[in-house]
This record gives sequence, C-alpha cells and structure tokens, in this order.
Amino acid sequence: MDKPSSSLDEQIRKAMEEGYFDDLSGKGKPLDLKSNPHEHPEWGMAYHVLRSSGFTLPWIETRRIIEQELEEARSSLERSWHWRWSQVQNTDSENVAREWQHALEKFEEKVKDLNKRIFNYNLQIPSIQFRRLKINLEKEISKITKQSD
Repeated sequence: MDKPSSSLDEQIRKAMEEGYFDDLSGKGKPLDLKSNPHEHPEWGMAYHVLRSSGFTLPWIETRRIIEQELEEARSSLERSWHWRWSQVQNTDSENVAREWQHALEKFEEKVKDLNKRIFNYNLQIPSIQFRRLKINLEKEISKITKQSD
C-alpha cells in the first residue's frame, strides 16, 4: 500500500497522473457561474433581474469600492514618487521634498480612512474567509519607493 501523500496538492497531482479526472462530466466546457445552486428556485428570476441590473450584496460592493480606492491612492502616490525622481536635478529641492511629504500625508490619511472602512466591512461579512486585512502603510509606501531604488 502506498504511503499517504503529505499534502493535498500532491494527492491531486498523483490522481491526475493516474487519470482519475479524465472522464469527468463537463470536461473541457466552461463553468456556468451565472447560476447559484443555493438560491431558492422561486426567487431565481428575481435574483437574475438583480444580477443583470448590476446589483450585488452590500458587503461585496463595499469591498469593491475599498479595493478601487486603494488602487487609486497607490497610483497617485506612485505618480508623485516618479515625479520626485524626475525632479532630482531640480535646484528647488526643498519644494520637491515638500510636495513629496504632502503626497505621503495624503496617502496616509486615505489609508487611515480605508482601514476604518475595512474594519466595518469585516463586521458585515458572512464568513471569515471574506475578511480583508488592514492596509499596512509602511509596506505600501515601501513597495512604491523600492521600484526606483
């Protein structure tokens, strides 16, 4: 008898190699992610109309907005960082430093706001698997400033 594999990935890989997944129904066909097997059949049409109109659960929309605003803040700080580096030869380095500091402060305020919203979002989610970790300000700034170093 074979010794059990130490990880799930190894077990799946071994099963694939042995052909256990070769004859699955629907193989090679796209998954139908439009239907929800857990929704009540009598509410199916109502859910379909809501989905088609772009409606979603409030906590999902909150997460989408948080991620969108974080990406916008990152992009803004990254543009400021690149501007700072393009102005290295500028004789008015005091003004460049002041502008960079202003951009950092603005980013820090946005992160504080987003972290408050993340805290509230985490209180709304139905399961811990949807939890959003708070944004680490230092890591975010480090990722942006390390790009040009």
